[in-house]
Amino acid sequence: MKFFRYVLFSAAFLSGLTSCKKSSENLWKIEIESPVQKVEITDISKEFYDQSVPLESFTQKYPWFQGTVSDEDFIVRRKDSTEAKIYKTAISKIDQGKLNADLAQLFSHVQYYFPEFKAPKVFLYSSSLQGALDPIFFKEKENMLFIDVTGFMGENNSYYKGLELYYQKSMNPQNIVPKVAGILAEHWVPANKDSQKFIDQIIYNGKIMTLLDAFLPQLPDHLKINYSTEQYEWAKQNETNVWTYFVENNLIFNDDPRLSSRFIAPGPFSKFYTDADRESSPQIGIYTGWQICKKFFAENPDTKLTDFLKMNNQEIFTKSHYKPKN
Repeated sequence: MKFFRYVLFSAAFLSGLTSCKKSSENLWKIEIESPVQKVEITDISKEFYDQSVPLESFTQKYPWFQGTVSDEDFIVRRKDSTEAKIYKTAISKIDQGKLNADLAQLFSHVQYYFPEFKAPKVFLYSSSLQGALDPIFFKEKENMLFIDVTGFMGENNSYYKGLELYYQKSMNPQNIVPKVAGILAEHWVPANKDSQKFIDQIIYNGKIMTLLDAFLPQLPDHLKINYSTEQYEWAKQNETNVWTYFVENNLIFNDDPRLSSRFIAPGPFSKFYTDADRESSPQIGIYTGWQICKKFFAENPDTKLTDFLKMNNQEIFTKSHYKPKN
């Protein structure tokens, strides 16, 4: 098969096709009667690097922040000019007023679908780049959400020198809220404990992406999946080609563990083992699982979100009647 060699549609044709195609996006546009008005956000590192704040006062206020670091090392770190500069650079990239409003909107949507959810306290902090690749942490029991600002300094930032470019694609300030949504979404999607078939893996991720659709209905899709606009367009335009490849190579119900590293794990591109690999978008299995879930809701629009999350992955696939066509 001549994979990925189709002539791309013109922008006008694609636009027309999109407008005619049945979509489930309208399912997620809802009215929220009691939205979260404001989120409690605390910038821990602002106080940490403020030498006028006594260490004793700081540690009493945030007893869980110091961890296993000794007082002596804590004092040294507070006076480290390089660490302080990294923090100041990182926090300067973030519009905290906009972040507050965006998080309030996100939490409002989460509460709509899961009334037991309460807006967490949000803490900004700097790890001095040590946690930049995993910058969101949610402590569910304490209802505390942590955001490492050094994970969102902007791709090609000089502090990211040496870091793979494919990671940097989603290390921009606009990636904060979708990454927070993704961390929260994982709480409501049961993990695949019994099956490692490829279809289960991609639909598991598709369920998470569906929650991002519900939680962030106004957000552009490329930000939800941590793609650049170019990567998202490639995934859209090659959706049929990708699915054909999966089918022709008997991957759909395959349980080869290497499929995860090829099509789900982060990377610069997906691995079809063709000459066109480097042109492809990474984590294309997640994109495909997402489209299967979208097609499921297009076919079954009355399904409650909570019921959908409990459904067997292969049942979702069957009822989606997924078969993309150019």
